[in-house]
Amino acid sequence: MSGAEFVVVANRLPVDWSPDSAESGDGEGSWRRSPGGLVTALEPVMRRTDGAWVGWPGRPGLEVDPFEFDGVNLVPVALSVEDVELYYEGFSNETIWPLYHDVIAVPRYRRVWWDSYVRVNRRFADAAADVAAEGGTVWVQDYQLQLVPQMIRESRPDLTIGYFHHIPFPAYGLYSQLPWRRQVLEGLLGADVVGFQRVADAGNFARAIRRLLHYETRSSRITVPEADGSTRSALARAYPISIDTESYIELAKRPDVQARAAEIRESLGNPSKILLGVDRLDYTKGIRHRMKAYGELLEDGRLDVEHTTLVQVASPSRERVDAYVQLRDEIELTVGRINGDHDTMDHTAIRYLHQAYPREEMVALFLAADVMLVTALRDGMNLVAKEYVASRIDNRGVLVLSEFTGASDELGSALRVNPHDIEALKDTIMRAVVMPPAEQGRRMRALRRKVIENDVERWSRSFLDALEVARAEKGRRPRRATA
Repeated sequence: MSGAEFVVVANRLPVDWSPDSAESGDGEGSWRRSPGGLVTALEPVMRRTDGAWVGWPGRPGLEVDPFEFDGVNLVPVALSVEDVELYYEGFSNETIWPLYHDVIAVPRYRRVWWDSYVRVNRRFADAAADVAAEGGTVWVQDYQLQLVPQMIRESRPDLTIGYFHHIPFPAYGLYSQLPWRRQVLEGLLGADVVGFQRVADAGNFARAIRRLLHYETRSSRITVPEADGSTRSALARAYPISIDTESYIELAKRPDVQARAAEIRESLGNPSKILLGVDRLDYTKGIRHRMKAYGELLEDGRLDVEHTTLVQVASPSRERVDAYVQLRDEIELTVGRINGDHDTMDHTAIRYLHQAYPREEMVALFLAADVMLVTALRDGMNLVAKEYVASRIDNRGVLVLSEFTGASDELGSALRVNPHDIEALKDTIMRAVVMPPAEQGRRMRALRRKVIENDVERWSRSFLDALEVARAEKGRRPRRATA
């Protein structure tokens, strides 16, 4: 496989390996498409350009030759058990993840993790460089691969390179803790276009560039010196990601999904109000703060289990990382305490679900929920907020949204809140619970307009347009004369 005009590089391939031995009896397996807005947004572009997707197939030690799936060329990058432990669970998720999320958990800095991160990033970069056509475009995704842009540029300066950062980029006072801070910045600046979720993230990145590398930054442009003494311009700005809005609208209109929403309400005892939280089980999501506020509202008598239920979906995440094991234990203890204090024979205070659900079930939950609680302590975007809004085709329901999510920059008609302020969070939940239908309608219609107009297709188009401009500028850039 060679000559792809458009290459996506991500930690994971857009497919999952699924054993089929129970069905086929032959012990073999098959690939199945992974759910996700990124796949949906980029698939048409990849088919149109004979594109390729470089990524890990998701199982340690699985070595697979490049193959085609559903019209897209896939280039697997093998990771060993040690790679997953050091590069992914170690540096990516115990160093970068907590550091970039405002040190909500304490990041750990280990040189063996960094060395593995460099090696694995090199493997991804080499795979992308090998498969890309002359003068092609490469789009690198997210924090696991921050060194890849520069590595690709070193071997393939003919390529136009983009990078999108799906999580926050921290303020300089936090970022400066990273022992390898210069190397990461230089890695990212290998890209012609560096995209962030929020304007503030792009600003933090530019400030780090000025403080550590002393490069000139003007507006969204960064002047990057080249090894031959010339300079080039890199664009760093916000491109807020979104969802495949139409797919959620279509599901919300389906009679079976609407019937399932009614079943959910019935199974919960038909409470007057259902509050809903949907998160990965992660310390950044503010699940503990949400439950503390809800528990105090029950204690204060402002809510009661006869009329209100909180449904908390917490899908499993990074279950081998100690901080996540501890978080699960704390949340389950909190759920048990609140339910023990407030449950009746017919009603439960919190229905806690530690599992993942298919999209149809999630849309049914969105339709059943009167109040959506998104109380993340720090979040690059939070697409669940947008999924809830897209699903509310009845223009009802209330979104309570943390001001520390990227979504809060766009969804101004939500009830925004500081989740660290428990009293304010309690008051905001109560405001959502008693909000009149007319106000719900006004707010939800405004939210839906924003989400429908700015869907994932528009996000990908805006970023790819910026890459096209960068490609044109690269073609016009004069070469440095040689003696």
